[in-house]
Amino acid sequence: MRADVEFISARDAVVRRPGPFGPGRRTALTEVTDAWLETVFAASHPLADGICLVAVGGHGRGELSPGSDLDLVLLHRIDPRRAAAIAQELWYPIWDAGLALDHSVRTVAEARRLASEDIKVILGLLDLRVIAGDASIGEQLRKAIYADWRATAPKRIGDLRLLVDQRRDRYGELSTMLEPDLKEAYGGLREATVLRAIAASWITDLTHGHWQDGINELLDVRDALHVVSNRSSDLLLLQEQDGVADALGYRDADELLRRVYSAARSIAYSSDSTWHRVERLTRRTPRYTARALRKASPERVPLSEGVVVQAGEVVLAIDARPDKDPVLLLRAAASAAQAGIPLAPHTVTRLAQECRPLPRPWPQAARDAFLSLLGAGQSTLQVWEALDQADVIAKLIPGWEVVRSAPQRNALHRFTVDRHLVECVVQASALTRTVDRPDLLLLSALFHDFGKAREGDHSEVGAGLVVGVMKHLGYPAADIGIVALLVRHHLLLAETATRRDLDDPATVAAVAERIPDPAVLDLLAALTEADAIATGAAMWSSWRKHLIDELVRRVHESIAGRALPEPPTLTGEQQVALAHEGVWAVMTETDDGHELTIAAPDRIGLLATVAGVLAIHRLQVRSARVMTEGDRAVQVWNVQPTFGDPPGIDQLGDELRRAIEGTFDISERLRKRDEAYRPTAAAAPPTIEIIEQASQRTTVLEVRAHDVPGLLYRVTRAIASTDAAITGAKVTTLGSDAVDVFFLVDRHGNPLNPQHAAAVRVTVLGELLQQLP
Repeated sequence: MRADVEFISARDAVVRRPGPFGPGRRTALTEVTDAWLETVFAASHPLADGICLVAVGGHGRGELSPGSDLDLVLLHRIDPRRAAAIAQELWYPIWDAGLALDHSVRTVAEARRLASEDIKVILGLLDLRVIAGDASIGEQLRKAIYADWRATAPKRIGDLRLLVDQRRDRYGELSTMLEPDLKEAYGGLREATVLRAIAASWITDLTHGHWQDGINELLDVRDALHVVSNRSSDLLLLQEQDGVADALGYRDADELLRRVYSAARSIAYSSDSTWHRVERLTRRTPRYTARALRKASPERVPLSEGVVVQAGEVVLAIDARPDKDPVLLLRAAASAAQAGIPLAPHTVTRLAQECRPLPRPWPQAARDAFLSLLGAGQSTLQVWEALDQADVIAKLIPGWEVVRSAPQRNALHRFTVDRHLVECVVQASALTRTVDRPDLLLLSALFHDFGKAREGDHSEVGAGLVVGVMKHLGYPAADIGIVALLVRHHLLLAETATRRDLDDPATVAAVAERIPDPAVLDLLAALTEADAIATGAAMWSSWRKHLIDELVRRVHESIAGRALPEPPTLTGEQQVALAHEGVWAVMTETDDGHELTIAAPDRIGLLATVAGVLAIHRLQVRSARVMTEGDRAVQVWNVQPTFGDPPGIDQLGDELRRAIEGTFDISERLRKRDEAYRPTAAAAPPTIEIIEQASQRTTVLEVRAHDVPGLLYRVTRAIASTDAAITGAKVTTLGSDAVDVFFLVDRHGNPLNPQHAAAVRVTVLGELLQQLP
């Protein structure tokens, strides 16, 4: 009894001692506990023959917190009745000391059998550590458990994944909760056990990162929580956050949550990356042994300049030079997001360490890649998080570190400020077909709450901050003004529609005064919807959508209507190009790519032919203008090679002539290339619209779609298949979104009749829907 009193006193001294929480305190608590258990064991079984006391789980790892249970197993080779009697003598002093105990009595064979039946038993036994008694028994079980797990892991890893998914569904993601469960929520302490089990399986190595630092951070918070609350719960309740923050020396509860969220995100990222590799390896070669799985090394498939796919991850090409190519980081990120494939962790690390900083302002290629990353839909999240874990985002966007992992003490918000911003971008990417400037919609979604976690009205603060950020990114003043306006008024439509009388003319007038441009009004409507959906289910309903749609409709009626597309006009140089006979082409280098001018005899399908030849050479079309005069057509293309340098103008000219003559099979070449690799990332469906009364001389067709290689070729080929001629075109690529306008006539040079126009629309839509992942 005296020993028990001394133990309780020594244990309390460790728990209450001044100084920081940390591994040292947990180690000391484990050592005090183990020393006492040795004396208890010796008293219950002095000879220590054929019996052994081991700790498992957190106790086995030496991570005892003030409120932790003791996880103990009594292993034996003796008569079961004798072992049970010894166990009773061992357990009662522990209960008398007021400690929670999870206990069992097993032979080595029994423990192995239970582990073969229950994945949770394996997780505990992998952390087995001998405390007292015959150490050879504990060592025998430890070796057997590791050998059994490595032999069966490829078949049982699915059970472990199911366990993780069930826990995630039940407890949620730690980094998104105001009152998180530090142990069970995804990204919490339980992930460390899972990651160590995966490492022990030999299926794959763990991804490098800061997840172990994150585990230590959460352990410190749990230690402080147990002391402050005087209970063993792992739930970090609101009423206890101030006390925990003070115990840890943090400024306030917000700083505590920011630290907790950052730790959880680091752990979750490592977990996600590791599980991606596990699933790829076990799926690709299910009959391999765990050791053989690690040796798979598929070929590399190019994605963009310096970027390839290998073994299910995006990595750098062998000849890539991050130190010479500052845009490579964004290009790799955009390529990964667009393909729906994660960036390999070692690639992220290399890019973060070796890439030169982007010049200020950013070049056009950097802005294009950034928009492509933002416009990739759900795939944006995993790539963005990978960059953020390497501190890349804060280096790209001035001021991002303020909103990173910043808590939102609002029950309606389910995410931290920065995660909400990215979630809003994801939602906005599904609405890009509804606006004239999808690039500005994505940027306003990313920055609409940029003023949070700062003093003042976050809308006004954010509008001021975004001006400097967008200048840093290299955007023109007109675009900066629109995004700043959207950030300033991102709550305007929702607040007005739900709090004001829509039948009052002053209500509509007040909105129209602030947003007098119809195109900007459409942007604000899309931003409002994306923001609400990203906030949480309670913020978007059919009722709220109806009110906002009605307000937008009435404001549209009170201001000028939509600006109609105007056909392109010829410059003097293009007039000269028309004078050349046959197929004539010239290419000049510009600051942000290459300008290709082509003149040729006009015919139905000419634009598709040229677009196809450009697609074969992986020339990305940023913009294009097409004009027809008489029997001649001139096309001006702004293109950028996906890889290396563009082909020579002589080669392009020759292939164009052969394609026009029908001796160069464009479709077959593109089909073979696309078979090698096809992106899997989901994107918003395309929209195809006939713009009524836009022109008296032509039928105007507008196409909005996710930009993919060969898109323009497929669109124009579909148009040509309906026997419609393209007399003019304006092609624009904004990040990952294509906004193309075509001016169409029939064979007699007249606008299409309604039936013909409808057939064009249906044909183009059908062609594009076939290409969706």
